[in-house]
Amino acid sequence: MPVYRLTIAYRGGEFCGWQSQHNGTSVQSVLEDALGRLFGQPIRCRAAGRTDAGVHAMGQVVSFFCERILPERALIHGTNHFLPSAVGVLAATVAADDFDARFSASGKLYRYQIWNAPVRSPLHQDTHWHIMQPLQHEAMQKAAALLVGRHDFRAFRAADCERKTTTRLVRRLDVLVPAQPDALPFATTGSPVIHIEVSATAFLKNMVRILVGTLAQVGRGRMSVEHVAMLLQSGDRTQAGPTAPAHGLTLVSVEYGPRTGV
Repeated sequence: MPVYRLTIAYRGGEFCGWQSQHNGTSVQSVLEDALGRLFGQPIRCRAAGRTDAGVHAMGQVVSFFCERILPERALIHGTNHFLPSAVGVLAATVAADDFDARFSASGKLYRYQIWNAPVRSPLHQDTHWHIMQPLQHEAMQKAAALLVGRHDFRAFRAADCERKTTTRLVRRLDVLVPAQPDALPFATTGSPVIHIEVSATAFLKNMVRILVGTLAQVGRGRMSVEHVAMLLQSGDRTQAGPTAPAHGLTLVSVEYGPRTGV
């Protein structure tokens, strides 16, 4: 039976998360409904990652089985016809028989966006965390560098995380200040936008958002770089930063290839 691979994007604020639930509309439910209407039969999808409520995606990968064969163009445009505007299929292909969006993945890249300015921006409020106090970028990057590599990240997971092992391999964690093309009258120096990008083989529940919340505490001067190093040793979640809001987080891409690390 053919295995289809889709790359999709969505605005997370309009959904209760990727996974189908009884308490709200999920990305999975609207996608499966659209595919079912297109193929004329029930379709069950698996995503590379179960993003939480409010988390966005620009490169989520989904796989599903179906006996019918549709050309790529027909699959993309046909599915998008039945989807709400908050979800879109960007690419589609028939994959290898053993492809699985979740279990074939070798890593993911997330980007967290911060609006760092004294006043809020209506144009960024759905995709950026607004932090009024100036953030010290260099200190944040020094702390981020300590978290790259294979470590026990139990201090950076949700209290209800059920993973048996908390060791993960973080390949990259960068604090970036992208160029701001538009002149902003209140931004006297630099850009008000900060991106925190993290690539890893796998993540614990809320791990990215807790990493961001911790780096934000460093940027505010409320936590030292040395304290972040201590968190890796102590594993004490109560001593790490807060969980950053979901709406600032985007799943950028999913990696497929040789698996290395945990």
